[in-house]
Order: sequence, then structure tokens, then C-alpha cells
Amino acid sequence: MSNAKLSPSFYQRQDVVTIAQELVGKVLCTQINGEPVTSGIITETEAYCGRGDKACHANNGTRTDRTETMYQAGGIAYIYLCYGIHHLFNVVTNVENKADAVLIRAIQPLDGKKEMLQRRNKQNINPALTAGPGRLSQALGITTDFDGTILKENTIWIEDRQLGSGSSLVATERIGVDYAGEDAKLPWRFYPQESNWVSQK
Repeated sequence: MSNAKLSPSFYQRQDVVTIAQELVGKVLCTQINGEPVTSGIITETEAYCGRGDKACHANNGTRTDRTETMYQAGGIAYIYLCYGIHHLFNVVTNVENKADAVLIRAIQPLDGKKEMLQRRNKQNINPALTAGPGRLSQALGITTDFDGTILKENTIWIEDRQLGSGSSLVATERIGVDYAGEDAKLPWRFYPQESNWVSQK
């Protein structure tokens, strides 16, 4: 029996915070350029709301070439370049023109570990491989070339393998959004209490 890909209705709900919590324990999968499938359990997420959240790229209707992807209906990838180096993978949520998104910050490798090690030029399977948003994208072969990818297709997708988050979720402030003032204090970053596969501040 194949594992169930998350449907558009999962992503197109209104509460981005709930979706960010529920994505923890789901499995992010890629099949890039005909290479073997690589995947990992999502272990850390951050929620961003397109309205009234100064940490969000699309806050209060900000529209640029980069953020236009966020204004599409939920269930697609929003991938942007950070510091000109790191490709950061986000899941667009909510309905068209709301511009909510969840940043995937870390995964625990499952399938295709050999390919992940090669892409990251690493020797060992440990949190340094995929704990961090730039690291996991590199390990999974995700780049900005895949911005706007529909997450129901066979390049990038998320499955529910009924794994759950494994332990109670920690809710804390998001990382690297000090510029957002009071919004930087929102407890919109989530990870399992017992997991070692979580990025460092």
C-alpha cells in the first residue's frame, strides 16, 4: 500500500499555525532528475501569516517577484534564496491571496540516505546533515528552480505515514526574525520535545 500524499485540502485550511504543528511528523519526499527518492520526517517547522505578521515576506499585501508564489492557493512550494546561498523550502497554505506559509526547518532522514550524504558532501548520518533549513534542502536536492511546484506531483511532496510527532511539541519563538518587533516573539516554531533533529539558533 502506498503512503498517502497530503491533499490540497490539508494545506488550504485557514490556520497556518495548526498546519505547522500538524506537519511535524509528516514525511517530506523528493525525486529530483530521475534520482532515487529521498525523504525525511519533518522535525521542525515555523508558521508565517500573510496578514499582521511582520516576519512574513508577504505581510499586509507585500507583493514582489519573489513573494508572488505565496499568493497562490495552498499546496505548492515556496522556495527562496537566503543570504544568496541557502535554498529555503516553505509550504504555501490557506486559499489564494492569503499568502500564508510554513518553513520546514529540519528533517530526520529516511529514504535515500546515500544520496543525501553525497549532496551534502558528508560522511555520517547525524543532525548536521539535515537539521537546518538550508541543510535539508541541499540534502533533498531542493533549489529555487522548484519554486511553485505542486506538492501533489512526483518531484516534491509530503506524505502521511502515520508516524505522528513522536512526543509532545515544543512551541517557541521563530529563529532569525528579530526585525519583526513584537511579532518575533510569537511562539510559532514547533518541534518534538525528544528529537535531536532540530536546528540550532
